[in-house]
Amino acid sequence: MHQTCVLPAWCSPSSSPSGRPRAASHSDKKRLDAMAATAAIPARPCIALRRRRIYRTHCLATMASSPQSLSTAINKPQQAQRAAVLAIGTANPANCVPQDEYVDWYFRVTKSDHLTKLKAKMKRICYNSGIKQRYFYHTEDTIRDHPEFIDSALPSLGARQAILASAVPELTAAAATRAIAEWGRPAGDVTHLVFATSSDAHMPGADLRLASLLGLRSSVQRTMVYFHGCSSGSAALRVAKDIAENNRSARVLVACAELTVNFFREAHEDRPETLIMQSLFGDGAGAIILGAVATGGRPADSVVERPLFELVSASQTLIPDTEDAAAGQLADGGLVFRPSPRMPGLLRQLIEQYLVEAVAPLGLGGRWNDLFWAVHPGGPAILDSVEAALALAPGKLAASRRVLREYGNMSGVSVIFVLDELRRRRGELAGGFGVMLGLGPGFTIETMVLRAASGAKRKAL
Repeated sequence: MHQTCVLPAWCSPSSSPSGRPRAASHSDKKRLDAMAATAAIPARPCIALRRRRIYRTHCLATMASSPQSLSTAINKPQQAQRAAVLAIGTANPANCVPQDEYVDWYFRVTKSDHLTKLKAKMKRICYNSGIKQRYFYHTEDTIRDHPEFIDSALPSLGARQAILASAVPELTAAAATRAIAEWGRPAGDVTHLVFATSSDAHMPGADLRLASLLGLRSSVQRTMVYFHGCSSGSAALRVAKDIAENNRSARVLVACAELTVNFFREAHEDRPETLIMQSLFGDGAGAIILGAVATGGRPADSVVERPLFELVSASQTLIPDTEDAAAGQLADGGLVFRPSPRMPGLLRQLIEQYLVEAVAPLGLGGRWNDLFWAVHPGGPAILDSVEAALALAPGKLAASRRVLREYGNMSGVSVIFVLDELRRRRGELAGGFGVMLGLGPGFTIETMVLRAASGAKRKAL
């Protein structure tokens, strides 16, 4: 974890009587060495200026290995503030289809009932999915009005994107409105917007439409995170963390939405991935208000806000030679995504190695059952692989499994729903540390270490 070492007044570039930068004296260096010797955690280099030359003095220290010392080190970073989740909102379309009815519905509306073997195979997939129901923006009327969606010989990308241009920001606005209401401050106080989606592909993007729907001020700083797939929500939070911690008083609205109308299509014997996509994925939107808070405490500039989770650290890892493990592209027929059967095996084999690398600087590696978990619920095989690889106790992935059961795989939106579920489990968190995992194309692993604030449970609005 990188921390900023602030120069004391006696080492300030402007501390010489003439106002010009002065050199660090021998006694200054001794005092810096003394500071380094007593520092709790490593810090970024202190920078001392001598005229036009830059001297770097590294504040070096070794993090104590005991849990108590670790807690002290994390609780007292030299960085004064850390990004924290201040509110969460979620939304789904109105059309809810029970999983045990989905296969009959799907083969009927796609006029594919004659494909009896594929229908039987899809029933087995749905039965073993661990999903109870899913929500969709598209309805039977939508498919009836757009026959090109279920005929791959016809171009349909334009028609799909025309629907998504309004549907994506509107659904996201519903989630964001709930987050802002829970936050307790006006929408005009949002300074930055980070929007992640792999559905809508317009320019300007859904971020502009969302800002208009919410009444955000015209000076809000917008960032789009496109086509990160199932890791998009985690990636957006990583970007927002940097914004919040490096812009004083910033309040960042993180938004994510995915709609499956972008890849809804008929079953085909030559495209087995279609059955997987149609069996697991659902529609949803999530929103988070993020802001920097005094470490371990309340936001510095408002007594109204209450942090739910502190974002302790964030990292992204690309597993080499796995570009085919989760790949997709926009084509004439919409989004074509090819999930690979290699993914669960790769996770089981490699996830602990990459987790250790991500959390080792915090001293959390190996004690996996001491943490709470927000794992992307990509499917039962994904969750089973993570659970087995880390030897997690039963129930450690309960929040992820519940989101999968109630909503299906909503791509990058899912981790926001998992965080929303976790914050309701106050007794399990109580100031403890946790890990959020986003799993996306590449094969990319997004890892974020979280700390639950005391009293994390809030009434949902």
